[in-house]
Amino acid sequence: MTDATESIKQPDTTTASWYEFATKHRASIVAVVILVFPLVMPFTALAVNILIYGLYALGFNLVFGYLGLLSFGHAALLGTGAYVCGIAIVHFGWSWYAAIAAGLAGGLLMALVIGVLAIRTRGIYFAMVTMALSQCVYYLFYQAVDLTGGENGLRGINVRTIDLFGLRIDFINPMVRYYVIAAFVIAAFFVMSRILASPFGAVIEAVRENEMRARASGYDVTLTRLLTFVLSGGFCGLAGALQALHLSIVPIEILHYETSGLVVMIALLGGMGTFFGPMIGAAVFLVLENIVSVWTVHWQLIVGAIFIACVLFFPAGIWGTLIARGRR
Repeated sequence: MTDATESIKQPDTTTASWYEFATKHRASIVAVVILVFPLVMPFTALAVNILIYGLYALGFNLVFGYLGLLSFGHAALLGTGAYVCGIAIVHFGWSWYAAIAAGLAGGLLMALVIGVLAIRTRGIYFAMVTMALSQCVYYLFYQAVDLTGGENGLRGINVRTIDLFGLRIDFINPMVRYYVIAAFVIAAFFVMSRILASPFGAVIEAVRENEMRARASGYDVTLTRLLTFVLSGGFCGLAGALQALHLSIVPIEILHYETSGLVVMIALLGGMGTFFGPMIGAAVFLVLENIVSVWTVHWQLIVGAIFIACVLFFPAGIWGTLIARGRR
């Protein structure tokens, strides 16, 4: 009887140790997966899109999954990063790395502006206010035709070669482009891991779990929310800047509210409040879109049905549900 009991308990111990290992080295695991990812994808452009939207969802997940606030305005953060990066290259002739830094800073600044105006609201009111402010940003960039190209988008973001430590690298090569973008995405995941493992990361989750207790413990809940939203803007701004370099154009649709809804779907698919969830959600959604759109122009209907099925059978998202079942 004792031997049988020990044999039953052993898998739980093994699972717990693997989970602890994966949590401790989560950013390194993501880095390894990203490095081998293009080898299993049908074409490199799809792998790059998954990286960029995974990074976008990573920033969104910081607010939605870890802080517990639903935002419908993250398209403004992604779009601002893309437009600032593109404008820096097209109109001011900045180098590619300075333009990426500008895009990241643009996302941070836009998140600060939206956060100051919206962060004191709660629940559905926060979602609606962020969506309204995001549409204001859409209108602002739409009207600035001389800078943004208006409804035609910003064109001419041509980065053919990049200088890296004295080496000239061909950015047109799909595999080279993937690994240049992957370097930024991997760095972002390491930064996110550090944020979540820090005392500030614990405060973020404390605010999500019980705002009143967090406030009673002496934490400034409003400031915590604002800083989290601003940090989220930095990740989304970086994703936008990388997308501008990848596409060589910034379409005005990047600021549309549908882009905000897309990242909500990605986060729910992968698993809100999980570290790997955003990348898994982006991979599942974009691969499904790529496969189904080949067979029918009504791919949204089929992908939507699959999304509903995933929500029903994976209530915590694909990765979140797998983690929950693995802990049992």
